Amino acid sequence: MTGLVLHVGPALPALIAGAEERTQRRFLEFFAVAIRNPHTRRAYVRAAAEFLDWCTAAGAGALADIQPLHVAAWIESQGRHVAAPTVKQQLAAIRHLFDWLVTGQVVAINPASSVRGPSHRVKTGKTPVLDAEDARRLLASIEPASHAGLRDRALIALMVYSFARIGAAVGMKVEDVYTQNRRLWARLREKGGKRHEMPCHHSLEDYLIAYLDGAGLRDDPKGPLFRTIGRGTDRLTSTPLPQANAHAMVRRRLAAAGIATLAGNHSFRATGITAYLKNGGTLEKAAAMANHASTRTTQLYDRRRDELTLDEVEKIGI
Repeated sequence: MTGLVLHVGPALPALIAGAEERTQRRFLEFFAVAIRNPHTRRAYVRAAAEFLDWCTAAGAGALADIQPLHVAAWIESQGRHVAAPTVKQQLAAIRHLFDWLVTGQVVAINPASSVRGPSHRVKTGKTPVLDAEDARRLLASIEPASHAGLRDRALIALMVYSFARIGAAVGMKVEDVYTQNRRLWARLREKGGKRHEMPCHHSLEDYLIAYLDGAGLRDDPKGPLFRTIGRGTDRLTSTPLPQANAHAMVRRRLAAAGIATLAGNHSFRATGITAYLKNGGTLEKAAAMANHASTRTTQLYDRRRDELTLDEVEKIGI
């Protein structure tokens, strides 16, 4: 039991800590068994703890005391502090948790099942995006004379040309870059562990080959593809590059290239998709390349409308 507690937080909410052991175990199993994605698990743990602590303060003495009114009131109060997408995720966490408790016969009903979350529709993503010219400028500005330069150029190019999420990119192993039918391919493991394979654009192929050969990685096929740089050595270590380090690297490279856009790791996904669509690509194929289940998700990364809006604004002849 103690080991599971460490996975979901330092302490159980009072409503769970005061319950019988079967209830505690079922609660912990929800996070340890039912949720595989670590980011989702962290968000659900936080939402469950905040909600149950709120219920305790509102006078609920046990899980069975929690009613739909408790859930609705909490969701209403959360909407005053956080954005609608976050509130919807928090409601989903509570709903799924109580579904789990109901099937485990811990509580009789799910008090969140009838509660509606806030309305939220998004047509365009909010992530800052580089245009194609700035993306080319950024890649050209990175000197390939060092391991760091070779790595950074290859990583940014991978995100631009394969639409890869940063989590999938930094999770790659050396063997995930391979030759098939005389062309270099990249193997990505995206959300939910889904395996996704993409042929490499010729520019990405050049950058990856230069990185693999220049950094001497081919002899370590099971090792991480993108690695940290040893302090004071300018040599790659055997440690995978964390996402936060990749974000800091991107910001440094943008500043060095004189690009003012505050782009981040996720920006390159939208940059690549927009460039592909501007050059005649279809939304359906972009969705397949990005490993999106729906073209509606891909549309959030399509920023062609941004240029149209800018062109129209410039027509204001004052």
